[in-house]
Amino acid sequence: MLTIKDLTVKVSNKTILENFNLEIKEGEIHALMGKNGAGKSTISKIILRDEAYTITKGTITYKNQDLLKMNTTEVARLGFYLASQNPIEIDGITNAELIRCALHEQGKKELNILELNNKLKKYCEKLDIPTSFIHRSINYNMSGGEKKKMELLYIWMLEPKFIILDELDSGLDVDSLKLVANSLLEYHKQFKPSLLIITHQPNLLNSLKPHKVHILENQEITQTGDFSLAQKIFENGFSRASLMINGGKNE
Repeated sequence: MLTIKDLTVKVSNKTILENFNLEIKEGEIHALMGKNGAGKSTISKIILRDEAYTITKGTITYKNQDLLKMNTTEVARLGFYLASQNPIEIDGITNAELIRCALHEQGKKELNILELNNKLKKYCEKLDIPTSFIHRSINYNMSGGEKKKMELLYIWMLEPKFIILDELDSGLDVDSLKLVANSLLEYHKQFKPSLLIITHQPNLLNSLKPHKVHILENQEITQTGDFSLAQKIFENGFSRASLMINGGKNE
């Protein structure tokens, strides 16, 4: 479904990734782990076509389409969604307006105002979000946990097929984390999207149980395994876990 091959990325003439390779099939859940500053979030920015990053080598294809020839809007129209660890505040544009515009950009049948509000209210109740947030400016005066729940609201409303979670679990309390994890599990069961979870913490992975776990270090993926690889990281740290796995890459 998504294939990244021999990717080399620079920003401000500094190489962030080199010969990076990753393949995620339809419906699979993958986790990308690594120390702070390893370049994990760079992947999400590249896939969503952040122009601050320069591709000097490699390809990214999705269903045989070249993402590197697309802009952010075109990639989003394919069904990609990035849930950020620090969602920005945008005063003057409401959440309802954003979702309505995004649905229009997707080319989906446009809901009338009443249908849209009813659907938004249903998911607000599911996610324990005050319905007043529907007509509040995007993330305006919201706590970190509330912003993360709003990311889930957008997911349920927009129904993306490929979801990237960039440290979505950071800053969540125990109750919010459980709600977020359960909601993502429910969404995955219903819509079967591909998920790429970027994290260095156990929070979401313990609940979502990824099919594959990748370790990013020295600008490339050096190890790949199942959920047990993540468990070794949580128990021993990145350095000791690397020593415990023979042969470097572990398929």
